[in-house]
Amino acid sequence: MEYLEWRHVFKLDPAKEISDEALKRVCESGTDAILVGGTDGITLDLVLDLLVRVRRYKVPVALEISSIECVSPGFDFYFIPSVLNSTQTTWVKDLQIEAIKEFGDFLNWDELVPEGYCILNPDCKVAHLTEAKTSLSEEDVIAHARLAEYIFKLPIFYVEYSGVYGNPNMVRAAKNVLTNTRLFYGGGITSVDQATEMAKIADTIIVGNHIYNNLHEALETVSAVKRISL
Repeated sequence: MEYLEWRHVFKLDPAKEISDEALKRVCESGTDAILVGGTDGITLDLVLDLLVRVRRYKVPVALEISSIECVSPGFDFYFIPSVLNSTQTTWVKDLQIEAIKEFGDFLNWDELVPEGYCILNPDCKVAHLTEAKTSLSEEDVIAHARLAEYIFKLPIFYVEYSGVYGNPNMVRAAKNVLTNTRLFYGGGITSVDQATEMAKIADTIIVGNHIYNNLHEALETVSAVKRISL
């Protein structure tokens, strides 16, 4: 599957404004894909509006599903997150079960991509929402990574720091025990140096918030990541 070859991904939040010119620059930057997703304020209308605008370009576009009400046809892939360090089964499997009950007869299963999240920033919105246990040791992160690959057989293990730059040692600990599962990293990348550092560890780098804070710097991360070979 082509998402297993992605090295750099821009994540766009439907609830945040982005001009047509800025969106053009993002979509034509050379990034491997656009991931549409966010934590709050997401509506179907916002998702559809962003989808239509991104579809003007050739870049693959995936929807990371945070709400059943915001699911729409037209995406290349649908990423289904399970927060493995959540203390509530709601965010591990219950919402997924509800979605399968409603849409299971109509789904193209080849377009669905399950991903195991490990959220490590205690102050971010998604950690609070999912009641994630974020005070994890390296041994804990390793165990979650192995859970993703060897127990749940997930294609993606996503180390998420959401809004702050993460600890490379934690990311490396996860990477060192993964064989077939791909390691995604997201959180706080605001410079070429940070993108380069994490690209030397993780398989795929996600850049999100910095698109809205400093577009020029965000765009520079594409070539920085593409220069790194694992």
